[in-house]
Amino acid sequence: MSGSHADSTQSQDVNSVNVTPDIPIEIVSEEEMALIDAALAAPRCCSPSSSLSFASQLQRNARFIHSISFLSKRSFSGRTESDIEDLGHLGMTQKRNIIAKSLLDRFRKNRALSVTDVTDTEWCEKKMEFNLLFGSKKVNKVMKVGRARHAELEKEVTEKVKVRVRSTEDIWAVKLFNSITGVNQLLFEGLTRELPILGFIKGVWMVGVIDEIQMPVKETARNPILVDTKTRAQYTLPAESQKRNGRLQLMCYKYMWDNLAADNFPSMQFYDFFSLNSDCILSEEIIEKTSNAGFPAKTLGDLVKYFRNMWNMLPASHNQLLLRYEFQKDQSLLGEEKFAFDYDLFNSQIEVCLEFWKGERVASFTPLEDRWKCRYCQFESVCPAVLKPEITPIPSQTDCNNTPS
Repeated sequence: MSGSHADSTQSQDVNSVNVTPDIPIEIVSEEEMALIDAALAAPRCCSPSSSLSFASQLQRNARFIHSISFLSKRSFSGRTESDIEDLGHLGMTQKRNIIAKSLLDRFRKNRALSVTDVTDTEWCEKKMEFNLLFGSKKVNKVMKVGRARHAELEKEVTEKVKVRVRSTEDIWAVKLFNSITGVNQLLFEGLTRELPILGFIKGVWMVGVIDEIQMPVKETARNPILVDTKTRAQYTLPAESQKRNGRLQLMCYKYMWDNLAADNFPSMQFYDFFSLNSDCILSEEIIEKTSNAGFPAKTLGDLVKYFRNMWNMLPASHNQLLLRYEFQKDQSLLGEEKFAFDYDLFNSQIEVCLEFWKGERVASFTPLEDRWKCRYCQFESVCPAVLKPEITPIPSQTDCNNTPS
């Protein structure tokens, strides 16, 4: 939910917002409200000129992209021949840094890896690498409609209220507050949406937002059911590779959920990794909001204690996970897929993903049977897998992607 610094020049008095008493309050920063407003606004397609400009930029960077691929392979194979001419003005120093630092250190230092990072990596590691190195294209129309739909679903059960933040501790306080209020809503009403979640997976901090959580109505056991809604531009169910990607996303959420419910939350590592001061006094607005919600907190440490205690009240999530597919045009239901959490599959997929992020191996290309994805990729014109179709993915990625689920 909220996790960005507020723009003080666009501040708004939270007292001016109309609040419906029986709808839970969720506080967000000014910057996030701007993103939400943009998502709900009528989407406009990118102009031809902007598309051409992006394509031209990729062409200019083509030699550099191929150089990075070659350097990465050489660094792992032990070869030493020089190709400094391919790097042009970047020079030897930048070349060594490219090899030495992992993507996790370069792009997620003091930041958590998101569940979206994990699923994007599973979709195509090479595309993920290109996105990190050169930036991704602007959000397209289909993505805007999908985000707007999620905002609409969230609005049905939660009202957003702006709040100003002044420190990194305030930003994390807002995230924890939103998680606490979401869990509280689930316990009392049996349903919540867009729930922020945080976890420590195999030595790496991860964050995510669960679309929907339902308490079972007919079952004796009260294990919450995790749901993810995917919107589709076409009136068809997705391909198997897309379903597989969605399953991984929900399995990440379940793993993180169950760890929090078991109180596997290393508080000191949390403060250290994100460079947070547990004794930092929160902003007056946040202090007021937490007090009104029934758990008065003056410091970030106070809120972390409430966060852990609230999650401790929850059981492990249901072993059955639910993927739901909607048609974007009229929001009709295309279909649902229920599947069981597979720990061995999840564990192997996460290990493969983290090998890539930690720089333990080079980025793999999409498996041959899934190369249809390349037709929709913005990096198609410069990707070695397209320019040299004989390139095959490394075995570990192929094996993981083809594991039955």
